[in-house]
Amino acid sequence: MNTILETVEKEQHRRIKKLVEHQQTDGSFQFRFQGSLMTDAFYIITIRALNIETEEENIRLLTKTLRTTQEKEGYWKAYRDEPNGHLSATIIAYTALLYSGHYTKDDQQMKKARSFIIKNGGLAKAHFMIKWMLSVNGLYPWSHMIYIPMTFLLLPTFQPINFYQFSAYARIHFIPMLIASNKKFTLQPKAKLDDLFVRGIALYPSYEYLENERSPLTFLWNEMKRIGKFPAYLHHLGFQYGEKYMLDRLEEDGTLYSYASATFFMIYALLALGYKKDSPVIKKAVSGLSSLIDKRGELSHLENSTSTVWDTGLISYTLQQAGMTSESITIKKATKYLLTKQHTKRGDWQVHNPRTEPGGWGFSDINTNNPDNDDTSAVLRALTAAAAKNPTVHQAWQKGTNYLLSMQNRDGGWGAFEKNTDWEILKLVPIENAKDAAVDPSTADLTGRVLEYLGNFAHLRYTHPHIKLAVDWLSDNQEKNGSWYGRWGVCYIYGTWAALTGLTAVGMSLNHPTIKKAVTWLKRIQHSNGGWGESCQSCEKLTYVPLPFSTESQTAWAVDALIAAGEGASREVKRGIQYLLEEKRENHTITYPTGIGLPTQFYIYYHSYNHIFPLLALSHYRIDLLNKLANS
Repeated sequence: MNTILETVEKEQHRRIKKLVEHQQTDGSFQFRFQGSLMTDAFYIITIRALNIETEEENIRLLTKTLRTTQEKEGYWKAYRDEPNGHLSATIIAYTALLYSGHYTKDDQQMKKARSFIIKNGGLAKAHFMIKWMLSVNGLYPWSHMIYIPMTFLLLPTFQPINFYQFSAYARIHFIPMLIASNKKFTLQPKAKLDDLFVRGIALYPSYEYLENERSPLTFLWNEMKRIGKFPAYLHHLGFQYGEKYMLDRLEEDGTLYSYASATFFMIYALLALGYKKDSPVIKKAVSGLSSLIDKRGELSHLENSTSTVWDTGLISYTLQQAGMTSESITIKKATKYLLTKQHTKRGDWQVHNPRTEPGGWGFSDINTNNPDNDDTSAVLRALTAAAAKNPTVHQAWQKGTNYLLSMQNRDGGWGAFEKNTDWEILKLVPIENAKDAAVDPSTADLTGRVLEYLGNFAHLRYTHPHIKLAVDWLSDNQEKNGSWYGRWGVCYIYGTWAALTGLTAVGMSLNHPTIKKAVTWLKRIQHSNGGWGESCQSCEKLTYVPLPFSTESQTAWAVDALIAAGEGASREVKRGIQYLLEEKRENHTITYPTGIGLPTQFYIYYHSYNHIFPLLALSHYRIDLLNKLANS
C-alpha cells in the first residue's frame, strides 16, 4: 500500500475521532468563537454602569482575561504581529479595568497603558464605536459635528435614500447608536478619563467641507440636514420606530440579532428611551450576554455570538468528505440538529428579496432573524447526502437551495446577509470601517463558496445562467497577481481558496488562465516549511502580507485549492500535506486569528478551524490520490 496514503488515512482517523468527541447530545458541535477583547471590556463597563452586583464572578474572570492579554509594554494588540499596540483596544481595556475595581491608575501596567494612549493621540483617536461607549458612560462628550436625525428611519424603501440601503450589520448597530446619540444620553461615570485627552487634538473631525464640495456625499449631507428639519412629532415617531425595530428583532435569550455588540448598544438605547435599569427587557439582555461567556480554558471570553450552526454544518460536511456516511449516528444527529435551525421568519432580507420563501441558516444557535449565505451553503453541503434518501431532509435542502439562488446580487456575486445592498455612496461616509460594514457587497469568498456548493452538490454547471453570472463576476474581480480578496477570512489565501474551489466545481477548465494565475500565486507564497501563513495586515493594507510562520487553517485552504485546481501531485501540495501531518505546533501558530469580523478592529480565532480544514484538505488529498492510483 502507498506509504503516504497510509499516513494520511491514519491522520484522518485520528482527527475524525477527536472531532466526534466534541459532539453534543443535541447533535451540535460547539467551539469558541473568539473575537475582539471589546466584548469582554464592554461587559465589565455595562455591568458596572447598571450597578448589577450578581455578576461579580464574571467580572473577575473577564478582568483576568484583559489583564493577562495585556502586553508587557502596556498596550493590547488585535493580533500577534500587529506592528504596534492597538489604540482603541487599549483604551477600552484600560477603561474596563478601572471599572472592574480590581485595578487603579497607580498600577504599573495601567500607567504604561495610559502613556501609550496619550502618545498615540488620546481618546480622540479612538474608533467611533469606542467613543460612543465612552459617551453613554459620561466619559467623552457627544459630537455636535455630524447629525443623523431619527426621521431618517422613517423614509420608505422606494426613496433614493433610505435606511435599508445600509447592510443588516450596520442597521442593527446604528439604530441603538442613533437613539442614544440623538438623546445625548449619558450615565454617571464610574471612573475619570480626563487625563487621556490630548491638547490640540480635536475631539471630532469637522465635516464642514461637505457643505460646498461637489460630491455624492454632499448630496447625502444635505439630505440629512433637510430631513432633520422635519416636524418634532416625526422625530418622536423615529424614536418609536427605532425602539420597535430593536424589540422585534430580539432573540429568545434576550440578545439583539444574537450579537453581543448590538445588545450592549441596545441596553443604552433603551435607557435613553426611559427604560429602568431593572426592566425585564434589559435584565433579559444582560442574562443573554452572560450566557455568551465561554469559561472553557484558562481565560474566559464573551463571544460576540456563538458559532454553533457554522461549526456544525462545516464539521458534518467535513466528516462526510472524510468517509463518514449520512447514515452514521454522528451525521444523523448533526442533520437532525441542523434541520431545527433552518429559518422560517421573513427577516430584513425580504426587503430586497420579497418573493422568496425563508429557507436559510444563520451563524449561531440562537439566531432566528438573520440568515446568511455562507452558513446556508455550509449547511446545505452537510445535508445533501441525507436529502437524497430522506424526503423531509430533501424538502429543507430544496428550500435552502432556492433561497440561496434567490440571494444572488444583480452583479452576479453573493454578499453575506442581503441582496443588492451595495450603495457606493455609503462606502464614502467619513467614519471608520464604512466600506467594510455599511454595505454588504458581493465578495470573492462568498461567491466562490456558493459556487462550490452549487457545482459539487447541486450539480449546476457553467451553462446555467446563475452560474455564468457568478463566474464572470469572479473573473472580473481577480487581482492582477492571480489572487482574490476574502472578506470574512484572512485574507487573500482565503479568497483564493474559495474562488478556485468554486470555479473548478462548476466546470471551468483547469487550463483556463484564471485558474493558472491563481495556482501560480499560491505556489509562489508557500513558506519554506511547506505551510502557508498570511497576516491580518493584509486586509488593512489591501495587499498580501505574509506571516513569518505558517498556520494550519491557511495551509489547509491553500492545499485544498491546489488540489481542486488539479495540482494534487505537485511538489507544493505534497509539502503542504507534510506540514499538516506534523504533530508539534507552537501555540501562536494555532491561536493566530484567521477570521475577520471588522478589518482593523475585530479579528477572529475560530477554535474549530484547526480541526475542520486540515481534515478537509487531507480527505480531498486522499480522494485525489486514490483516483490517480486507480487510473495508473
